[in-house]
Order: sequence, then C-alpha cells, then structure tokens
Amino acid sequence: MAAIACAEAGARVTLHEAHGTLGGRARASEAPYVAHEGAHVFYANGPHWDWLATRGLTGPLGRPKARDAVRVGFVRRGRMRRLPPAGFVRMAMLDRGRKAPVDQDFFTWASKTHGEETARVAANAISVVTYEADTGRLSAAFVWELLRRVFAPGPPAVRWAIGGWQAVIDRMAARVRELGVRVELNSRLTELPGGPTIVATELSSARVLLGDPSLTWESGNCAMLDLALRPDPRDRFICWDLDAGGFHESYSMQDPTVVPQGETLFQLDMPVRQGESRKQAKDRLETFADLAVPDWRERTTWQRSGFAKGRTGALDLPGFTWRDRPAIDRGDGVFLVGDMVAAPGMRGEISINSAVRAAKGALRPMSKAAP
Repeated sequence: MAAIACAEAGARVTLHEAHGTLGGRARASEAPYVAHEGAHVFYANGPHWDWLATRGLTGPLGRPKARDAVRVGFVRRGRMRRLPPAGFVRMAMLDRGRKAPVDQDFFTWASKTHGEETARVAANAISVVTYEADTGRLSAAFVWELLRRVFAPGPPAVRWAIGGWQAVIDRMAARVRELGVRVELNSRLTELPGGPTIVATELSSARVLLGDPSLTWESGNCAMLDLALRPDPRDRFICWDLDAGGFHESYSMQDPTVVPQGETLFQLDMPVRQGESRKQAKDRLETFADLAVPDWRERTTWQRSGFAKGRTGALDLPGFTWRDRPAIDRGDGVFLVGDMVAAPGMRGEISINSAVRAAKGALRPMSKAAP
C-alpha cells in the first residue's frame, strides 16, 4: 500500500521484499486449499476499506447463504448453545454509546456495571480480535471499541473478498507493477538505503534493522487450526468460545472458490494462556473443534496447524492508546509501518492506515521541492 501511494504521487519506488512473494501475513496457502496466514475478513467501517475500494483492489465480494449464516454457535460452560448469554446481549445493546476509560482494565470496568460473569464473557467473545487469553487485563477503552465494532447492532460491516486477502494482494501486486514500481523479491536488507525509506516489517525485525531496542509492543499468542472437511449439517458457520476465547469460522460458505467442490474450509484459533504449553493449548483448541465441527477427525481432507506469538497485532494495556505505540515517523526520512505502530484500527487495519500515513511523510520532501 505504501508503494502504491508513493507511486501514484509520482515518486520512483523500489519495493524490497524479504520473501519470494509479496503480502506478509495477508498471504494464503496455495490452491486448492486457500487458507489465510492471518485475518481473512475486512471491516468496511474505516478509511482502510475506502482506500482499497476506490482503487478497485477489493474485488468481488462473497456472502454466506441464508441457511449457512444462521448456523451460529456460542460455547458456554462446555456446551454449544444457539444464543449468547442475556447479560452480554444487554451490554452490547444498551451500552453501545457508553465511553470506557483508557487507564482502567476492561474486566474491572465492565464488572462494575454488568458483573464479573458478563465481563468475562465479553472479554472472551472479543478474543477473536486480540488473540489474547486474558483480554480483560487490557485497556477498557481499547477492548470496548473492538466490542462495539464487532458486536454492536447496525448494518454488518464485515466483508469477505472472493479469493480472500491473497486475491487482494495479487491485485495490489499487479497495481504496483502497473505504476512502474521496481519490485525486488528475496531482497532482505541489513541496512537502510539512502533517501526516504518506509520499513514495513514486524517490530522484532525493525528493532534490528533500525538499531532501536525501544521498538516493542504488547501482542497476543494463539494456537491455530485450518481444516478442510467433507460437509456435515451439524457444522457451524461461525462460533465463539465464551469460556476460553476460541473462535471458529468458515472460509468457504461465503466463498466456495477457496476449497475443492464438495468440501468446506474452516479456521479455528485458541489464545494460549500464560504458562500453558503448546500441547495444552492445542488440546483445548481440538476440544473446541469437537463442538464446532463434530467428528472432524474422520471427515478431514486437509489440515494445517501452527502458533502465532507476537504476530497478532497491537494490544493496548491500561493507560495506553494507539498514539503511544512506536511512532511511524522515525526521523531522518525513515518511516515505520506495521500492525503494532501508532495508527488506528484493529490488526491488519493498523498496517494499512500506517502505510498511507508513512507514504504521506515520505512524499513530503517531494512536495516541498515542487515549483
């Protein structure tokens, strides 16, 4: 996005990609099973969506059939239920205009008005965005904003791009080449080139490249499971684990192009608890899968599993907001882009919004030099 924004303004741009393909965590596995490395939906209620849509980069959109969309579940006290707890519904419905404090943790703040049980359920419900096993410890303002975007009543903001984020990345890659951007694949830089430079990488890599140990921020840790299955009427389209923060969603009920005909593709994740082993987290994830997609072991045609630690986007602790994260403008013509820097949004939106801001900063010397 930064390369497109700079090239559209007339700058000469070279894009150095450390890997063999563009896209970072927006990439997906190769067909016929197109499973994402990270998030696989867009929310259309933010500037990132408008930026992509006005350039035709979002492409055609999918949606689940009505019979699939209603196959929703909520795990509570170890059982699958069709409806969420009444206390959580009241919180989402009645408090949507309420403001939450920055300097208090969400669990304490929400417990005061809705009780500890509802506060814990709400925190686990939004773990799909934080990938954090103890979301209640985060800033109340941070968590409450996420809850309102995902659960507050109103027109659904979620969008599924046909072919997933990989299809969007492919369109963006074509766009950078159309604009004359020089793309260098397998080009891992160990020092900064001269001139305005935008560093779009994880903070761990940026710390080394920029020699700045202060480039750190809180992030989540979760176990992940992708499954392709022979369909079963008991399968859920989407499911929240209100006991432990797990989440399950279909890739293919809204986009059949990502899986061979006659199969269904699902993504599940489970936040890893403090001090928990990977095996324990994986066991909890598979127990959750038993409820969301019964008998999945016997029906599996393809699967992939993994863990993501420190790669799940920025989390704000009490007393901090997105403005306190590592600054985009690092001085001396260097700009930092990613999902844990000082830009608004959630997860991948932070990367998108920071890329546009970084491009504006990198272009500033050009605009000053213009007659």
